[in-house]
Amino acid sequence: MKRPVDEHAERFSAKAAEYDDAKSDEYRACADLVIEYAAPESDDVVLDLGTGTGAIALALAPDAARVIGRDISEGMMDEARRKATERGIENVEFAYGEFREPNVGPGTRIDVVVSNFALHHLADDEKRAAIRAMAETGARRIVLGDVAFFEEPDPSEPFYDPDVDDPATVGTLVEAFTDVGFAVVVAERVHDQVAVLVAERIGSGDEVPGAE
Repeated sequence: MKRPVDEHAERFSAKAAEYDDAKSDEYRACADLVIEYAAPESDDVVLDLGTGTGAIALALAPDAARVIGRDISEGMMDEARRKATERGIENVEFAYGEFREPNVGPGTRIDVVVSNFALHHLADDEKRAAIRAMAETGARRIVLGDVAFFEEPDPSEPFYDPDVDDPATVGTLVEAFTDVGFAVVVAERVHDQVAVLVAERIGSGDEVPGAE
């Protein structure tokens, strides 16, 4: 991560009120695909990491038993809570949590993990640790939408700020999922620099390779 966690949190809190209106078409397309591929069942618990203003968490709530939103920005989550109250959605909760420490509590069952446009803030080794933490929740499916390179990025059309962001290649992310016992069954190109990956657990889910 190129900036401290608290600096990222402050940066996002400062723009929380305008965040939803400032997103690109590619971001919105990515979010729509994450929602579609998450496909929770009625008794599923969904964990949304980097939940932001709760767009994905709130969209999935009607189809899930419970949605747990985690973010480092209280300002963003205040917007998410406001929208949940405004829409009368009661099966969502928003609280502080990081990728590698999602703060879901011991014994909490997680069936599906989703994240959109958040993991690219981490360096590649941190992404691997984050994906391992996702796998260790016991989820059967992980759906990741993010800035990720299918090929060399066009410097004239970036989807990221090199001063604060550190996107990976799609291949790096696929390898990270494979290393923790998941198969990437979808790698959808939204843009040369934007991907949606769907990873399904292989086997029973009782063990994560390499976990202590």
